[in-house]
Amino acid sequence: MRLLVMFGPPAVGKMTVGREIAQRSSFRLFHNHALIEPLLDVFQYGTPPFTRLLGEWRTRVVEEAAGAGLDLLLTYVWGLELQSDAEELARYISPYVEQGAEVAFVELAADLDTRLQRNRTEPRLAEKRSKRDVEWSDRNVREMERFVMNTGPAADDARELPGACLLARHRHLRLDTTALSAAETAERVLAWLGTPADTRG
Repeated sequence: MRLLVMFGPPAVGKMTVGREIAQRSSFRLFHNHALIEPLLDVFQYGTPPFTRLLGEWRTRVVEEAAGAGLDLLLTYVWGLELQSDAEELARYISPYVEQGAEVAFVELAADLDTRLQRNRTEPRLAEKRSKRDVEWSDRNVREMERFVMNTGPAADDARELPGACLLARHRHLRLDTTALSAAETAERVLAWLGTPADTRG
């Protein structure tokens, strides 16, 4: 039983790469918008009911997946400088950690121009209704640059960020996907995990 957490800035390709990994392995994809989109049908983003239900539902899905012994791939938009994000993510992964399962983190990075192009791709807009106002969505991608969402050169000193403490406890792979396709990225992740491809029937 394994948990793979894939993080990175908006439109870097977490869901798309996650789908490629799920198609090639035993991992089940639980992407960030799987719960966000249905909640937005009822509640405005960021309101107390929205935030409360999103956290509760994510927690329950991960708990049930761990209880069922599933290999799970969870995507997450993570402000590495935010203590609240580190604490929230630690709660989400705790069902796997407590069972002694393998927990690994894959960080995706890409330059802003690449992410703005990916923000308008058909799969993203098909899966994420909230992103179909592409002018608003492009602004959101740019505005999110104020947060530290990648380690390495983009962070002033990632080792001092709250998120780094959580990363240090688990395996961590950083991939710049600017010049990589989703399929190529998935193959690199699976090779790093030591997971043979195409094992699902």
